[in-house]
Amino acid sequence: MSIVFIDSCVVIDFMRGDDLIKERLLLIDKPCINYIVEMELIRGANNKRELNRIEMDLNFFKRLPFHDAVADLSTALIRDYSLSHNLQIPDAIIAATCLVYDIPLYTHNLKDFRFIHAIKLFK
Repeated sequence: MSIVFIDSCVVIDFMRGDDLIKERLLLIDKPCINYIVEMELIRGANNKRELNRIEMDLNFFKRLPFHDAVADLSTALIRDYSLSHNLQIPDAIIAATCLVYDIPLYTHNLKDFRFIHAIKLFK
């Protein structure tokens, strides 16, 4: 069973109707997001109608719970990479989620994560 964490940039392409992204996501048994990705997408809504559409589209994705191990690792990643690689808090939480759950990350923004050597990227 394939479980893959889906970054917000990929979810946005999915919501915009990108056929290639839709095909790829349908091949994944459990496409997952966390609360950070959900909040990033909700924050991008321009009105209530768009917010409702985003929330409906998000039902396609399984939510991974946030717990202490993710919080602790996120903090460690910020400590290790914020100064040297400008790692941002949302990306640290996304990376920590992937590492704690031991699942690959599907993203278009490789530059935001490639310096985290233990992370697996979905190809």
